[in-house]
Amino acid sequence: MTAHRIGYARVSTRDQNLGLQIDALKKAGCDKIYEDTISGTKSHRPGLDQSLDTMRDGDTLVVWKPDRLRRSVKDLLDFAGGLNNRGVDFVSLTDAIDTTTASGRFFFNVMASLAQMERELMVERTQAGLLAAREQGWVGGRKRIMTEAKIRSARKLLNQGTPPREVATSLGVSVPTLYRWVPAAGTPGPSTQ
Repeated sequence: MTAHRIGYARVSTRDQNLGLQIDALKKAGCDKIYEDTISGTKSHRPGLDQSLDTMRDGDTLVVWKPDRLRRSVKDLLDFAGGLNNRGVDFVSLTDAIDTTTASGRFFFNVMASLAQMERELMVERTQAGLLAAREQGWVGGRKRIMTEAKIRSARKLLNQGTPPREVATSLGVSVPTLYRWVPAAGTPGPSTQ
């Protein structure tokens, strides 16, 4: 079975011209070129989908620049990894990325490893930050509207006979919130932990 070089070209708007990309792809020996005129933020790209459907083991996807496929390095590496799993190589003409060569595969594998390491480090940093915050007494979630001082003030005003609506208004809370924290029976409200 003969391996094919499949080209893919994309521009974001109808005002932009695909000519430069198509000329470069033809010079690179592409047997077939698929096109899209669609924003890079759109996940569904009919031309790219068609090109992926036609590719077989041993074929090569050729683009003018990597950003024609994906907007972030992580997304590009994931995409190229999917191609690699299918036995499809990847070439970017302007960035000298070529997984058909040993050095190109090495470069791409190093980039993929660095991206994976960065993702794992980000998770570790986030977890370490949350643990440190918890150790310092920080509890996640929305800040309590009824502080200990407000609860004491509410009890004092209610015991002096101030109507609940006036107490709630003076504390800047609703009557149901007041009763949630200072029930009518005088027992403590929700846990303040």
